Amino acid sequence: MLAETVVGWLAQQRWYAPAAGYAAFGDDEQQLSLSNVGIAALLLALNVGLSTWLGLGMSKSVIIAAVRCSVQLTALGMILKQVFETNNPIYIMGMAIILGVLAALEVSRWRARRRIPGLFWGVFVSILGSCLAAALFGNAFSLNMDPAYTASKFIPTIGMLFGSSLIGVSIGVDSITEKVDNERGRIESMLTFGASRWEVVQPLTADALRAALAPVITNLSVTGLISIPGVMTGWVLGGADVLQASRYQQIILFMITASTASSTLLAVLYCAYVLVDKLPVLRVDRIERTTRTPMTPARSDLALDSRTSSRMALLRAGCRPKSDMALSRNASTAVSSPSVSSVRVGAGASLPTPEAMALLKSRLSRVSGGSNPS
Repeated sequence: MLAETVVGWLAQQRWYAPAAGYAAFGDDEQQLSLSNVGIAALLLALNVGLSTWLGLGMSKSVIIAAVRCSVQLTALGMILKQVFETNNPIYIMGMAIILGVLAALEVSRWRARRRIPGLFWGVFVSILGSCLAAALFGNAFSLNMDPAYTASKFIPTIGMLFGSSLIGVSIGVDSITEKVDNERGRIESMLTFGASRWEVVQPLTADALRAALAPVITNLSVTGLISIPGVMTGWVLGGADVLQASRYQQIILFMITASTASSTLLAVLYCAYVLVDKLPVLRVDRIERTTRTPMTPARSDLALDSRTSSRMALLRAGCRPKSDMALSRNASTAVSSPSVSSVRVGAGASLPTPEAMALLKSRLSRVSGGSNPS
């Protein structure tokens, strides 16, 4: 009895519409105003209240994020209206490039806890190239668009790809830079005993990709069982056939998964090869920390990282044969000294002779400013 009363009261309200009314979502009676958005924004009071109650310090972040969301979506709506009306390929590709630039800025400037040289361009090329390829392929061959860059379908599609790839790349970049920063001892040991550049980079890349792709794969596995994704929801609310909406959503999810994987792989590989150079030497000194924490060393420690890498290069000079140290045309003659043993213990490594260790100690003394290393 109570349930029937509540349903009857809801049916009499102007803001309530039965399910059949969604087919006319574009009618004047169904248009949404700023007041509707404001009412929905009241739900954010729960987030602010929890942050204040538990002392999370996130109230300001929630408010700023909500304001950004409203301003950005309003501006995007006004821009897309003009682009859709013209359907000019130059405007469409320009819009895609702008979205790529914003995604790269989000990852490299606003989200990254650690930065490396050229991170913006590495992320930009990774995200833009992967998302463009996935969007053009999917639109042309799966969504049957002709041309594949039709504005009304291409821009929303590539926007979803950018959004998911941004999250994946951000997680991947943070993961690999954190691993290199925290596990420098293990990496230096691998290099000392003759590990190649790829042998060092491969496990770092695999761990970063695993962390970045886990949310995407989880979302892919629960879609349709636990959650109804946004694309399908929009189509159903717009009055489209439910089966067509489900197929469209499947195509979009497969495109998202592929673009996220490829963009994250490219960005993570870029970071890995910047942090392990072609000699190969670990370059922790190239990491710039963007937040100060108790675990963050002072700036003087970065110089120590550089000196440590130089010492490890000299250590490898005493543990590897001359042929293995001639890795570049600019290799130091001191590094490729013949006073080493040829007894190998690993890939490209050898046990040092007493003469090699004496030579190594003298070089380390010069590097450390005359102090006698233990």
